[in-house]
Amino acid sequence: MDLTEPDVASIDVDVARLQDAVRDATRVVPEGARTQWEVGGAPRAGTLVRAPAGVVRYEPADLTVTVAAGTPFEHLAAVLREHGQECPLDPRDARATVGGLLSAGLSGHRRLRLGPLRNWVLEVRFVTAEGRLVKGGGPTVKNVSGYDLPRLLVGSLGTIGVLTQVTLRAEPLPAASQWATTARPPSDVRAELFRPSSILFDGRRTRVLLEGEPADVEAQLRAGALEPAEPPAWPPGANRGRISIAPDRVERLGARLTNAGARWLAEVGVGTVHVAGDTPETLTAAREAAAEHGGWLLREAGAPALDPFGVPLPNFGLQQRVKAAFDPHGKMNPGRIPAIDPDPAREIA
Repeated sequence: MDLTEPDVASIDVDVARLQDAVRDATRVVPEGARTQWEVGGAPRAGTLVRAPAGVVRYEPADLTVTVAAGTPFEHLAAVLREHGQECPLDPRDARATVGGLLSAGLSGHRRLRLGPLRNWVLEVRFVTAEGRLVKGGGPTVKNVSGYDLPRLLVGSLGTIGVLTQVTLRAEPLPAASQWATTARPPSDVRAELFRPSSILFDGRRTRVLLEGEPADVEAQLRAGALEPAEPPAWPPGANRGRISIAPDRVERLGARLTNAGARWLAEVGVGTVHVAGDTPETLTAAREAAAEHGGWLLREAGAPALDPFGVPLPNFGLQQRVKAAFDPHGKMNPGRIPAIDPDPAREIA
């Protein structure tokens, strides 16, 4: 199917089939490109369902785009790029589907400047456990009223409903974009820069992403005494996690992670630290280090015996009530958030 000119009628038929599948299933497991398949609890046995794909509507002048949730991010990015625009969801793997990215809720490396992933979502359409198609939000910023369902769906890991269509904000591509590096401490570098898109630190080098007008980028390079560089690599390893911590504790945590044998890369000013190791024990040690500094670690991949969250979820009672309202029988992606949706069913291979 041509994702830039989809058969909207065909998409509607696919959504209707998805509704029937969800309605008739005992357990439902939404499936995208499986690029974030291990985030949270392990997927359980159930009926696999997929959202349709295609760019449904694109209004470059309004900076909004509506896509079916099964659309690969790389296809969405290509369509927007033709008009000099982007939607900065910033996945690690461009094959990830838009619905999968939003369901996992993991913001990209430009959060320091562009904010969390949820801020780019205007409207969602999703299928509930009863097979109903529900709409939340609106196609523009100003006409949204009622409950903020889009933000509720972001990060829900498919436990509330199956996303079928989303409307996203877009913005102009930056005229210039440059990664740079320095051996100076990240706190010193940040104090001299104006709205960098990202500042990353691995304990040795500070890496900065500057975006904007070419003259401004050049001025920022000089102000920060930065050297142009290639984009940094994420910490490699079969066992990966993401630590959330107070931003002013990142550097102290980094030293502890290094001593634990973990490879890490911190988002300065945000408080997100990406960690990886060759063994599950490394990730366990990273979680202990995070807890010592008042943070917590979400398991993203590997270490199957490690609890995916490791700490009690905030607003636990509220989350249970939301789950009960949308999915009273616990059929939607059981086990992905074990604390609110325990399920003893066997895992999917």
